[in-house]
Amino acid sequence: MYQGQAKEEIQNEAEFAFNIEDIDFMLLTHAHIDHSGRIPKLYKEGYRKRVIATKATCDLCSIMLPDSGHIQEVENEWKNRKRLREGKEALEPLYTAEDAEKCMELFVPIKYDEIIDVDENIKVRFNDAGHMLGSAIIEVWVTEDGKTKKTVFTGDIGNNDIPLLDSPTMIDDADYLVMESTYGGRLHLRNDDKASLFLKIVSETLDKGGTVVIPSFAVGRTQEILFELDKLKDTEGQTEEFYRQYNKLMKAPVYVDSPLAISATEIFRANMDLFEPEVKERIESGNNPLEFPGLKFTKTAEESKALNESDESSIIISASGMCEVGRIKHHLKHNLWNPNSTILFVGYQAPGTLGRSIVEGAKKVKIFGEEIAVNARIEYIEGYSGHADQEWLMNFIYSFIQKPKHIFLVHGEPDGQIALRDKILEETNIPVTIPSLGETYNLDETIDLVSKIDVKDKYKYVRLEIIERLENLKEEIEDMESIIKEEKLTENIQDEEIAKLSDKIKQLEQKIVDIIE
Repeated sequence: MYQGQAKEEIQNEAEFAFNIEDIDFMLLTHAHIDHSGRIPKLYKEGYRKRVIATKATCDLCSIMLPDSGHIQEVENEWKNRKRLREGKEALEPLYTAEDAEKCMELFVPIKYDEIIDVDENIKVRFNDAGHMLGSAIIEVWVTEDGKTKKTVFTGDIGNNDIPLLDSPTMIDDADYLVMESTYGGRLHLRNDDKASLFLKIVSETLDKGGTVVIPSFAVGRTQEILFELDKLKDTEGQTEEFYRQYNKLMKAPVYVDSPLAISATEIFRANMDLFEPEVKERIESGNNPLEFPGLKFTKTAEESKALNESDESSIIISASGMCEVGRIKHHLKHNLWNPNSTILFVGYQAPGTLGRSIVEGAKKVKIFGEEIAVNARIEYIEGYSGHADQEWLMNFIYSFIQKPKHIFLVHGEPDGQIALRDKILEETNIPVTIPSLGETYNLDETIDLVSKIDVKDKYKYVRLEIIERLENLKEEIEDMESIIKEEKLTENIQDEEIAKLSDKIKQLEQKIVDIIE
């Protein structure tokens, strides 16, 4: 599922670039919505074959996909109110919460490390990817014309020091590797650095009486942050200032403001066998890292609103991580303008999202149609990312005893993919391809591009361009308004110049009316 601005999200409505009837089964690497989010749309359009995934992925999809369906319904209702006022026909949502619940009938849960015969010619094995609970690196053996070839699909590879989860599984051999490249050109902070930085940022904000707002993905990141906070108290050799900051943090209320996070935390408790050994030991000793002493879950919308009406200094962890939907937008609206507050990002921000705009230094942002000044402290601790950085992506390749003959890089921004491709070629000499959506490759002694589907019709580009131009035009009109009010409508401007300006605005107004008509 595409996430971001309207020009990205409109692609979710597009027809699938394949015949649904041709699919025999699906292998799902993990539950994050950018990977699983259009499965209910597939179901709605007639897909009834298996969706094979780990048990934890199935458990998480059972709450995440209906939640996504609910969001589709709410956003569609809002769009339709506007369309009906304009005399236009109402549209259907991409899918409903009911569609999402029904599609769960297709999910087949399996365990890590077991080789499964999907049919007489295809075997698969799911290995722990260390990216989120239940995430998998999938080995696929295909026998064709008496020859067996193995392709490894990494899905999203975890950052090697994610709290709670085991490290990603290293694979011994592969003929071909399809690998993610989200942070292909970047290096993360290491664990000790990010924990102390987190404490410093939070305590400085609490000292000022401000609120720390953490836009965090409801599934995974929330649980990791809770564990990291709990773990800090056991660090040895700390200074007096450290303990002052830590005690301040322990006394502060920590609100997890996401109904989905509450359900996800329950699923984490039900799948503790997947946690790393250190976490299991802490749980067995009676110290559950998911039961932080100052922790409070807000279940209802009323409880969520009350957080913004309170003067209490606190920490609010709220979905969604990229600030596109959900309660987080209300918390940003009430805290972005406040210089005493901090917005602390702990996960990847996709291009075109509100979160990315804030991280990149926007001075003003629009939330619910209102322009909000960005006066709060903005921080980004990249080390909390669930994705491997360039160093660990390269380590994953180095770990192969029998190196792949060819690597395909997917799931990344162009700059990161190119940087990683160049690094792989320089360090390993393994050929690398960065495929485009809709391309089909023949995997043989040579790698041949055999077909390419134009997944967007020629008019789709024009539609997206119109949306982008409208967004730009809106910003330019706002800039024009500011300039005219601040520079032109002053006593020093001659009446003739004001008259000319008035005529130009009338001409612009007429052109807009012409377009609407």
